[in-house]
Amino acid sequence: MLGAIGADSIDELFDEIPRELLIEGLDGVPDALSEMEISRLMSARAAQDYGALCFIGAGAYEHHIPTAVWDIATRGEFYSAYTPYQAEASQGTLQTIYEYQSMITSLTGLDVSNASLYDGASGLAEASLMAVRANRKSTSKRLLLTAGVNPAYRRVAQAIAGSQGLTFDRLPLDAAAGTTDLGKTGNDEEPPVAVVIQQPSFFGTLEQVDALTDWAHEQGALVIAIINPTSLSVLKAPGHWGTHGADIACGEGQPLGVPLSSGGPYFGIMACKQKIVRQMPGRIVGRTTDLDGRPGFTLTLQAREQHIRRSKATSNICTNQGLMVTAATIYMSLLGPLGLGRIALTSVNQTAKLAGMLRALPGVEKLFTAPHFHEVVLRLDRSVGPVLQSLAANNILGGFDLSADYPELGNALLVCATETKTDADLEAYAAALENALKSPQAKSA
Repeated sequence: MLGAIGADSIDELFDEIPRELLIEGLDGVPDALSEMEISRLMSARAAQDYGALCFIGAGAYEHHIPTAVWDIATRGEFYSAYTPYQAEASQGTLQTIYEYQSMITSLTGLDVSNASLYDGASGLAEASLMAVRANRKSTSKRLLLTAGVNPAYRRVAQAIAGSQGLTFDRLPLDAAAGTTDLGKTGNDEEPPVAVVIQQPSFFGTLEQVDALTDWAHEQGALVIAIINPTSLSVLKAPGHWGTHGADIACGEGQPLGVPLSSGGPYFGIMACKQKIVRQMPGRIVGRTTDLDGRPGFTLTLQAREQHIRRSKATSNICTNQGLMVTAATIYMSLLGPLGLGRIALTSVNQTAKLAGMLRALPGVEKLFTAPHFHEVVLRLDRSVGPVLQSLAANNILGGFDLSADYPELGNALLVCATETKTDADLEAYAAALENALKSPQAKSA
């Protein structure tokens, strides 16, 4: 290959890379393993999670996935399918995406859904850039985030969109309720181009979305909703928030039939109002008829970097997660609205039970007063890290330590219970936490 190209070496082939950017090696990267060795390694790591009770949540949730979901999704015709480039030869893939889009618009109450994005965090970055393009009445590139926006989402959005001049500021937290403090929103000197509202919040609390949405629109800002799709089976859809509804919705689709899988792959949800659809990244599949009147599916809109100059593209990272979307479509089809609602309500009830059990323990208090979905924040009388280590020793993944992202909350622990947690599981967690709190570790002030 080098001979055909006319280069003497790999180094010469890539000589446009500045020498100061080249490195000799990667510290901490071990030697390559054989196929047999890597299989044994990954099997051993997977076994570490076997049987553990997971109460973490924080943006990724353990739900029961019917066996049929992945039995169907891993069939060859689905498992190997990718983004349709030759649409006329991809009718099955296109129909799956169309059905998925229809379900997402039903959940969000918005007009149009795309074929998905990489994940929820990059979905927020894309929604932020989309808002700047769509809100032509504003020259601002400043976005206001409600107090409970996932901190990982905030960091990813800053990393992706910050380089394009966007800034992300947080609205104040009502420390008692655990929601955005509406009394301190005020009118900023520079009105935001968009306001981002996460519902349920990262703390699991329920924001006053109607008031926040109307306030944002009064500032001339668009509203970006970050949603948990499971919650939308019981909570008001973002398209119905306030007087005019949210303009864009994004979020993580993992709860819809995708296992935790040590962090991925997941997929990002995105939907919007019809009037700004041309600013939405990704692909949109539509239903039509051919010349003989037979129904068929086609790519209606697609904003792809392959088709136009990169600098002119609506997005450069908008490939849809086809396999995850297929699994989610099967999952939603099997459960239906009633099934999804039962899962949501059972999760809410189990979280309430767990919070009650844990609050009864000495040294544990519930931190916020606002209603919550299937996560709740507790405050301990000592550092959270060692307590989580003690729980892990008993095969319990006890929650998410909030102290790094929210030091102002003190020794705060975010816990989650979904429909996968039985009453016996809750009792096991409470017993393990009680033992952990009896340890001689010094209590925090």
